[in-house]
Amino acid sequence: MDARTDILPWTPTFAPDGRLVLSLAISAYDHVRDFTEGLVRAQGIALNALHFEVEEIFHRFTRYREWELSEMSMGKYTSLVSQGDTSVSAIPVFPSRVFRHSSIYVRKDGKVKTPQDLRGKRVGIPEWAQTAAVYTRGMLVSEYGIGLDEIDWIQAGVGQPGRQEKVALKLPRGVRYAARPDSSLDRMLLEGEIDAAMSAHAPPSFEARDPRIVRLFPDYRPVEEAYFRKTGIYPIMHVLAVRREVLDRFPWVATNLLEAFEAAKQRSLARAGEITASRFPVPWIAAIADQARELMRGDPMPYGIEANRTTLEAFLRFGYEQGVCHRLLTPEELFPPEVRTSVKV
Repeated sequence: MDARTDILPWTPTFAPDGRLVLSLAISAYDHVRDFTEGLVRAQGIALNALHFEVEEIFHRFTRYREWELSEMSMGKYTSLVSQGDTSVSAIPVFPSRVFRHSSIYVRKDGKVKTPQDLRGKRVGIPEWAQTAAVYTRGMLVSEYGIGLDEIDWIQAGVGQPGRQEKVALKLPRGVRYAARPDSSLDRMLLEGEIDAAMSAHAPPSFEARDPRIVRLFPDYRPVEEAYFRKTGIYPIMHVLAVRREVLDRFPWVATNLLEAFEAAKQRSLARAGEITASRFPVPWIAAIADQARELMRGDPMPYGIEANRTTLEAFLRFGYEQGVCHRLLTPEELFPPEVRTSVKV
């Protein structure tokens, strides 16, 4: 059982019509919008939707469990489960998925031009347990044969000093890891203190179009598509977490939430595929959506366990090998029994 004392106990409340009131903190994704705005409803649930920056959501829920339902880092969630924390569960809704070849940044005039050049170099990470970093390291090991112990790992905030790990780590023997609370990855990369940075959020200099900082894979889409064709892995960044007390008292919540998120996502996919009106401020969205459906043989962003088993098993293996997970988990251990079957639409 979870032994922390800074998480307040949960007391259920009900709307006047008898529905269970649940608060959800999540980013403002189009594929959850119809649920958070009430166009799609979860049976028996009166939803109170909250929108914050994702880092604030992660910090406040991981540390304090301030709301009943929350978008959560896949890395942190699986780490907690592997350490026996039973205060939180999850449903197989994955609101954010991003391939991570695009998240390696280097100096344009530096020594790192290929993945193999990372051997013996200093590489910065925001957190060892950041989900994006877990996938990126896993890809470097499995696709390029680079050992975790062949790199000097430097942990620091991306644009600001002081960032810290949020879960306990069990680093593999031989891994060289050092925290730099006095600096940032952006500053160290610009000044040559590190040779590369792996981060879900781009360094501020890159976002400001500083020509000194570039991606290791500048034309990353073909590389990521080839990676998917070879491995079947479409990296899951975030999961929908639920305070365990909710499911203990109201187990039906899990299935009803899953069905509502699925319905909202399908409405979003329909908008993306529409060609008679521009639903998104980006040209050729419908063509891109069709290409994604063809590449991924159907739903380009599936929920549920079976449709994501390859990705889930790969991530859990990466997490265990890297010491983010303290033991090797199975996908079934991440989700309650009520949602271990296929998604209902």
